[in-house]
Amino acid sequence: MIYLHRTRYKRARLKYTFMKNQGQTNKVQNIFRIILAIFMIFAGISHLSFNRLDFHAQVPDWVPLSKDLVVILSGIVEILLGLGLAFWKKERTRFGWALALFFILIFPGNISQYLEGKDAFGVLDSDEARLRRLFFQPVLIAWALWSSGAWKAWRTSKTEKS
Repeated sequence: MIYLHRTRYKRARLKYTFMKNQGQTNKVQNIFRIILAIFMIFAGISHLSFNRLDFHAQVPDWVPLSKDLVVILSGIVEILLGLGLAFWKKERTRFGWALALFFILIFPGNISQYLEGKDAFGVLDSDEARLRRLFFQPVLIAWALWSSGAWKAWRTSKTEKS
């Protein structure tokens, strides 16, 4: 009986600690999180199918892997991140951080595409269009952190430690 009581106490304490660190989101954040998740799933599918060759333009020549492999792997990662962000509520903040990190990791490819003047998708066909795209990357990072509650959870944990 005592063992059972201790086990329940540990589970309850773990659940409380986890929920305490889980960023709470409102309705607007949830809507934007789902929109971002759909965008990621769509982008991932397009990496694997109809835009596969266009995504080659974003893989810098200095990457030591084949461009096609990088495009396929990044497409799979995008699908998984989108699905996790949409459906895995308990890990929502972690998926927000992972997606923000993903956006940071692919940013050198966007810079390379701009510097080398590579066209893609029929809309990234000018230096101006490619430059505008670079300024959208921080927006995506902030969107992932805000809509998943990751930023708020991080700030709350910092405040509680003080």
